[in-house]
Amino acid sequence: MRYLGLDLGSTTLGISISDTTNTIASIYKTIRFKKDEYHIPLEQLGTIIKENNITKIVLGLPKNMNNTIGERALITLDFKEKLENKYQIEVIMEDERLTSVISNNILIQADMSRKKRKKVVDGMASVIILQSYLDRINKERNN
Repeated sequence: MRYLGLDLGSTTLGISISDTTNTIASIYKTIRFKKDEYHIPLEQLGTIIKENNITKIVLGLPKNMNNTIGERALITLDFKEKLENKYQIEVIMEDERLTSVISNNILIQADMSRKKRKKVVDGMASVIILQSYLDRINKERNN
């Protein structure tokens, strides 16, 4: 039983996966697709869910900085509904504000070139989304 972390963009889906103890998140892959063609990553997730025994998905919710829901968040909520209906799996929404900024900063500190950062930033953002969720639920269990 593992969890997936997802960072949905307009042309990419960053995917991370937990270890079997649901303690640590790692980059899994990034799915690239044409602008707004969300059916492509939706279809590809089926294989990933099945092959990795995924029991829960944590999807980043891109709220505005003032905590309101904008167009990107509405698209993400629609994607959540489609995921749940298609795969009968629980999808948890996790606030993802600043995850791309944090991801870029981590990669810059690792002295990664801009070209290489562009390839992994979505996966790294999905790791931050999933790891935030894992840390919170594990902390709650231990209290």
